[in-house]
Amino acid sequence: MPRPRVLVLPGLGGSGPTHWQTLWEVQHGYTRVHQDDWEQPELNAWLTRLQAVVAEQTPVILVAHSLGTMLAAHFAAHAQPGQIAGALLVAPADVEDCQCTPQQTRSFAPVPLTRLGFPATLVASRNDPYAAFERAAQFASAWGAQLQDAGETGHINVESNLGSWPAGHRLLEALCR
Repeated sequence: MPRPRVLVLPGLGGSGPTHWQTLWEVQHGYTRVHQDDWEQPELNAWLTRLQAVVAEQTPVILVAHSLGTMLAAHFAAHAQPGQIAGALLVAPADVEDCQCTPQQTRSFAPVPLTRLGFPATLVASRNDPYAAFERAAQFASAWGAQLQDAGETGHINVESNLGSWPAGHRLLEALCR
């Protein structure tokens, strides 16, 4: 069986040139799911784009960051069996918490709290400004995902100084096996 294609799902604003998601695309040939508007995300538009890409490249493994994790959770409710082989969900954005996330993410609420239906690992930081660790742990439990505690690494993005984040890539490789 061929290795599933890895799809990168950035969050609000997309992932810049030095974000670990972008570095993984360059280093490993992963495919970014491009959205028409990274600054004013709209759930239905983002879902439609993801559905189209997955339909062309099944099975896939999703590598989602921030708002991208919410996209993955919403997509799981629409996915056909076998379309998604697994997901690495990093630094989920709590789109229900107005103190943590900006108004333009509200179309992604409510957070789906049903099992994903595929293997998943959720990586959460203890000092992420966009979701409390306890809330991320609730997401992992509801989704049936393995929770990985990233310690105090902020939003697990460029400001976290992770470079290409080798520890995260090892988690992805484990999902791919």
